[in-house]
Amino acid sequence: MIDLIWLIPLLPLVGFLINGLARNVLPKSLVGAIGSGVVLAAFLLSCGVFSSVYAARQAGETATFIQPIFQWIGAGDLRVSMSFLVDPLSAIMLLIVTGIGFLIHVYSIGYMKHDAGFAKFFAFLNLFIFFMLLLVLGSNYVVMFIGWEGVGLCSYLLIGFWFTNTAYAGAAKKAFVMNRIGDLGFLIAVFLIFATFGTLEFSQIFPQAAGMMTGDATLLLITLLLFIAATGKSAQIPLFTWLPDAMAGPTPVSALIHAATMVTAGIYMIARSNILFTLSPITLQIVAAIGLCTALLAAAIAITQNDIKKVLAYSTVSQLGYMFLGLGVGAFTGAFFHVITHAFFKGLLFLGAGSVIHAMSNEQDMRNMGGLRKQLPITYLTMLMGTIAIAGIPPLSGFFSKDEILAHAFATNKLLWILGFIGALFTAFYMFRMLFLTFFGKFRGSAEQANHVHESPVTMTIPLIVLAVLSVIGGLLNVPAALGGGHALAEFLSPVFADSAARSEAFHLAHSTEYLLMGISAIGAIVMAVVAYRKYVSNAAVPTADEAPRGVLSRLSYHKFYVDELYDRLIVRPLNGLSVFFYRFTDKGGIDGLVNGLDKTIGETGKGLRLLQSGNVGFYIFMMVIAAVALLAYGFFNL
Repeated sequence: MIDLIWLIPLLPLVGFLINGLARNVLPKSLVGAIGSGVVLAAFLLSCGVFSSVYAARQAGETATFIQPIFQWIGAGDLRVSMSFLVDPLSAIMLLIVTGIGFLIHVYSIGYMKHDAGFAKFFAFLNLFIFFMLLLVLGSNYVVMFIGWEGVGLCSYLLIGFWFTNTAYAGAAKKAFVMNRIGDLGFLIAVFLIFATFGTLEFSQIFPQAAGMMTGDATLLLITLLLFIAATGKSAQIPLFTWLPDAMAGPTPVSALIHAATMVTAGIYMIARSNILFTLSPITLQIVAAIGLCTALLAAAIAITQNDIKKVLAYSTVSQLGYMFLGLGVGAFTGAFFHVITHAFFKGLLFLGAGSVIHAMSNEQDMRNMGGLRKQLPITYLTMLMGTIAIAGIPPLSGFFSKDEILAHAFATNKLLWILGFIGALFTAFYMFRMLFLTFFGKFRGSAEQANHVHESPVTMTIPLIVLAVLSVIGGLLNVPAALGGGHALAEFLSPVFADSAARSEAFHLAHSTEYLLMGISAIGAIVMAVVAYRKYVSNAAVPTADEAPRGVLSRLSYHKFYVDELYDRLIVRPLNGLSVFFYRFTDKGGIDGLVNGLDKTIGETGKGLRLLQSGNVGFYIFMMVIAAVALLAYGFFNL
């Protein structure tokens, strides 16, 4: 099955070409079947690849396979091949990208049914899957970078899918520009990697790096640049503000790109490059600090947001921060475990939000919802499962993955655990707040919306049910030894992180300590759920109007701590002013002035000389006499 790995990215590319080129002639039913079918086929192949990798791991092998496709670049010492790497890490990512991607494609058949750009939307989704698969399969940094840039392009196309709305088009441009800032760091890092190791192949770089000294200055610079790239793609401070605005795109886009796949590319890249980061402890400390600050900031903002998608967007930023916290404290398996569970419950929550928006005639303000659990029973129950999972309440998946990260944080630095725990409390509160405002209490929408409310079609509810089941059982992938598990995921991924494990202190906490941390975390989440219930169900509180006065902390949170305004003052306005200066004085006054000045001078000279061509014969005879006299004078004075 490994020999067929090349088919996995090829199939979505074929789907993109068919739906893209024939978008004006194919019926919507066929477009949906083709778009979803190619991703399903890729998923089935991915299952076969995963089974081969799993069998190899069960046999005690490292289960690492490289499949060359063709030699791509050859110049001097530089050799870059288009080749794919299959190992435990990429095998799991294949299942996430194609499996959840297929569910979201099916969901989109119902959600985008009445959209005029139905075929174009599916073409863009297929193209995104193709580039995401390149990113996770690439055996070198160049192929990874192609996929990295490709998913950024598709994100721009899908965020701005409804580009006739200028605000949505602006959100797409914002995402594109902020990602380009991070991508520059990736590109410079690639140059430094080649200059240092003489190759860009993972299989040659990592063994060389394993023999280097901890704290090497070159590795520090490389890892800092790679982390800059990750902050852009995975929406961390300071490059995080694009992701909440990216909710301008259709909801399936939010579920696929901004929850389950693209935004986790930064975590995947660092996990893939783990030995480089392990040998750069300063970078790991920065990763942990930035991740924790992002988790807290985004969670604090989510508490007061009223747009159901914005709540989930800031929740995503916060959960990504926890993944970076895990990476920063050396919990590479824990961070990747959270990538998996987050793909389940956050994909579910976004699709559930889309189901609510679909039922509410595109209404996204939770202040205009309420009491929807009776009309949307499947959506409610599945979103309840997703909410419990993300809140970290046992025994659902988020409890296991989040607590593994927090346990490593506790072992590294108690302050990291305390702050991480506070962020987890915020998470439980704002998620149950969203659930209660949406599904409990009295309906607060219009009469027209009340008449329109209905459960979503089966193409939308089946993906919700599947993801809800995965959100419930996903934690079984890596049950800790303290609860009788065998760290199955950690064992499966051990060859990927073997070099880092050899250079790091082994993680160890007494079972009693683990039980205490788990208990505190679970009780804290339940308490926050009860607090949210009392406020928004028992007391029937409804968030205040936008213009209503607020307390200092509430105002800061509601206005997102004015980060966008700060960026506007410090970066956007000065750059716009500089652009205006160059336009007026350099472009118009300098370049245009020179070109237009020459044009005007030649034109005016021509106008003057044109007067000599009067058509008067007497004038011409006079000029001939003048010319003859001038020639005679010239000859006389030059004798």
